[in-house]
Amino acid sequence: MNQLKTSIRSKENKRRLNFAIKLILLVLLEYFSEADTFLKTILENHPVLANIVRALIFLLSANLIISLGRIITLRLYLQKTAETKVLPNFVLGIGRISVILTALAFLVSLMLAFGIKPLEFLTSITIVAAAIALLTKDYITSIVNGLIIMFSEQLEIGDKITIGKHTGFIRDITLINTILKSETGEIIIIPNAMVFATDVVNYSKNNTHQVVFDAEMAYSTDLQLNHLEQSLAKVLEEFKEYILIEGAQLNVLERKSENVLIRYQFPIRSGEKQVEAQVRKAINQAFLNWTNEHRKA
Repeated sequence: MNQLKTSIRSKENKRRLNFAIKLILLVLLEYFSEADTFLKTILENHPVLANIVRALIFLLSANLIISLGRIITLRLYLQKTAETKVLPNFVLGIGRISVILTALAFLVSLMLAFGIKPLEFLTSITIVAAAIALLTKDYITSIVNGLIIMFSEQLEIGDKITIGKHTGFIRDITLINTILKSETGEIIIIPNAMVFATDVVNYSKNNTHQVVFDAEMAYSTDLQLNHLEQSLAKVLEEFKEYILIEGAQLNVLERKSENVLIRYQFPIRSGEKQVEAQVRKAINQAFLNWTNEHRKA
C-alpha cells in the first residue's frame, strides 16, 4: 500500500477519535444547558456565563460540521484515487480550508460570548468591512492562489521547479507563500501571487530532468574533450539504472584567455533525489581528479 495513503489514514483515524470526544462534549453541554438541571438554573441567573456556554456550543457544533466534511471528503478521495496518484497537496488544501472555516467560527463564537449578534454586527460595520476587504485584497488573492495550487495537479510537494530566477524543491504550500528548498539548502519563500504571474518550469512532471555541471578548465591541463567525456561516462555507469547515459553531453560554453568554460549534462529520472545527490558528488570528484592528474602531468 502507498505509504502516503497509509499515513493519511492513520492521521484521519486520530481525528475521528477527537471528533467523537467533541461530539460527546457537545451533547453534554446541550443536555445540561437545556434540560432541567442545576446548570440551567445557574445560566438563567448569570447571563454572561450563559453567553459563554452558548458560544462554546456554537464553536463545537461548527467544528464538528467542518471535521465531518473533512472526514467524508478525504474518505471519498482515498477510495476513488489510485495508490500512486494520491496527492499530498489535496490533503493540505482540505486542511487549510478547515483552518479558515474554524477561524471564522471562532470569531463568531467570540461575538456570542460577548453578547453580540453576528448578523447585526456585520450589518452595522458594512463600510468598515469594505475598507478591510480593500486593505486585505492582496492577502485574499494569495490565499485563493494558494488553494488553487493545493488542489491542482500541476505542482506537488517534492517537485523540482523553477520560478523566475529561483530553482528548488517544493517543501510546503501555505495560504500565502510557496516554500522552496534549493539544492544547496537555502529556503526560498515565493508569494503565491508570483507563482501565477511568472513562468514556472516543473522538472518533475517529466520522466527525466537534466542535471547540469559547469566547470572551468585551464588550458595548461592539456584538455582533451573526448578523454574527459569518456572519464565522466565511466562514473555514470555506476548509476545507469537511473541515468540515460546516451543522453550525456559535454560542450564548450566559452573560451577565455587562460581557461575554457565547459558544461556536462545528462538526463536523470525524476524523483531520484538521493541518487542525484550521489551522482553530483561523483561527477564533481571526477572533475577534481581530472584536473589534479593533468596538473601533475
